[in-house]
Amino acid sequence: MMINARFITRVRVVTFFCLLAALLIIAKLYYLQVMRGEEYARRADAQSVELKNPLLNRGTIYFSGKDGTLITAATLRGVGTSSVEHQRYYPGGSLAARTLGFVAYNNDNEQKGRYGLERYYDQTLSRSGEDSYANFFVELFAGFAGAWGAGGQKGDLLTTIEPSVQAELERTLLLYEAAWHPALAGGIIMDPATGEVVAMALRPTFDLNVFNQQKDPLVFANPLVDAVFEMGSIIKPLTIAAALDSGTITEASTYNDTGTIVLDGKPISNFDGKARGVIPVQQILSQSLNVGSAYVATKIGPQTFRDYFLNHYKLGTETGVDLPGEVHGLVQNLQSPRQVEYATAAFGQGIALTPVETVRALASLGNGGFLVTPHLVRAIKYDSGVTRTLSWGEPVPTLKPGTSVAISRMLTAVVDTTLANGTLKMERYSIAAKTGTAQIADPNGGGYYADKYLHSFFGYFPSYAPKFVVFLFATEPKGAPYASQTWAPPFGSLVKFLINYYNIPPDR
Repeated sequence: MMINARFITRVRVVTFFCLLAALLIIAKLYYLQVMRGEEYARRADAQSVELKNPLLNRGTIYFSGKDGTLITAATLRGVGTSSVEHQRYYPGGSLAARTLGFVAYNNDNEQKGRYGLERYYDQTLSRSGEDSYANFFVELFAGFAGAWGAGGQKGDLLTTIEPSVQAELERTLLLYEAAWHPALAGGIIMDPATGEVVAMALRPTFDLNVFNQQKDPLVFANPLVDAVFEMGSIIKPLTIAAALDSGTITEASTYNDTGTIVLDGKPISNFDGKARGVIPVQQILSQSLNVGSAYVATKIGPQTFRDYFLNHYKLGTETGVDLPGEVHGLVQNLQSPRQVEYATAAFGQGIALTPVETVRALASLGNGGFLVTPHLVRAIKYDSGVTRTLSWGEPVPTLKPGTSVAISRMLTAVVDTTLANGTLKMERYSIAAKTGTAQIADPNGGGYYADKYLHSFFGYFPSYAPKFVVFLFATEPKGAPYASQTWAPPFGSLVKFLINYYNIPPDR
């Protein structure tokens, strides 16, 4: 009986391992023949067909519709007379071109991601031709294990970019370009609560499917992340918020606006040079007064001002956005002992920031006082079949919730009472916004150009629980001196589009 029991136990153990091996083999065959069947068939064909170029095999990039539908942004398609030769294909042509990037040969005659998401996620998207010749049993167990832990695998990108919103932003920039002829124009639309970028665009742009026809390689870059600009008066809300948060002022505070002040021998004037007398600090935002911003910066003091700009808003640091070549802002002036440097920084001159860095800071004004990480990929769909949602970290508290409400109330008053003569005000929706007009620095002789400006604009809505923050900017627009003239109508148009497209309920 003892022998029979041992024999039965051994049979059961052997049977178990045989069944397990069979299941593993079935799983691997399903993975190879069903999930990866097309790819391996193409590679097999490639062994008997003479190709003009090395075989391209690469993951897909998807846009995400507002309902979660995946829309192809970058894929492969057969070319020539052979079904086994593939090239990178972008169904949207120029849609999100400077964000997606493209695939091109490098010095080793390999096709690699160049610029944009194609470059940043190249290791995830690229496929090595040697992958298909790996040992079967190594792949068998690796593939089985990959179903449980997808780290390090190859896969497709599921982006946060909503194609209809992206198209509307690009249409808006195209119309702006036709009207104002800037050297450069761009925009970002982001969820301020999560950091998900739903649209990111620049003009001029190019068609990704014929990128090799471009003469100027600068059109491939993304200055929204890899260049810095003096942003002008859209920085004033950060100054006022810092003063509110530190207890330096309240919404009811007043000051004496003299039109011009002198700090460290340097004059600082309002845009029109006129004095306003004793007025509420609200007017610093409503009338965009430089003297008022300088007054607040002086009242805060260099140490506290520096702490808020560098440590709370994290200006001068990279955001961690998932795009290549990100640079950090230039904020060395905030280490100076001279008060004039803090006064000018308070209205957005003397410090230079990336647009994405600026959006991150401005979003904290409306989202309850948190810094989020701007990002464009929400998940990776691995070749194993597993989809992993990416983690972009927890929002970091940077302002008191009450400060967020107060500055949002002040920025809403700007829209309701003065911005574009009140034409942006909506009866049933609250909108918080601010314009910025900055002089452009002369890199040759120092100082600033007398006739070149940067126009910027930002806003979020609904004001006290914003669904979107919108940032717009342009360098050297022609025909209008102030950003309120050039950007207010396009911003208003985008707000109405987003409200209707997402069916955002009114808050008034």
